Amino acid sequence: MALGWFDRKRQDSGEWTGFLEQGVRLEGRLESAGTFRIDCATKGTLVSHETLILGENASVEGEIEGNYVIIAGRFNGTVRAKGKVEIQTKAIVTGEIFTPCLIMEPGALFDGRCHMLSVSQAASPIVIPIRSVAAHA
Repeated sequence: MALGWFDRKRQDSGEWTGFLEQGVRLEGRLESAGTFRIDCATKGTLVSHETLILGENASVEGEIEGNYVIIAGRFNGTVRAKGKVEIQTKAIVTGEIFTPCLIMEPGALFDGRCHMLSVSQAASPIVIPIRSVAAHA
């Protein structure tokens, strides 16, 4: 599985433009034209025109502006997605999400507000307060 995330069949579209591995610390603004994966501590603004993946080891604080955002690690802040946001099983998300499509897998934790937008983003958002806590057996 180490190279599994390079499998283009699993991605919607776009070229891989890079990744930040565990042990790296980034503060500031990062912009990516293609698919980008983050598995490190990051504070600031992330802008992605394709797919942005926050891996299981990611700890991100700040803002995300993207098309398709996948969160498997920790995120605290605001996500603005034109396409969809996917919160995976082990993810912990705190803050606000603006998106036309939200996918939450069982076990994911989300504490914040979700603003469901129309695809054209012309309509006023529908605000849905959500608090989710996974049961630990």
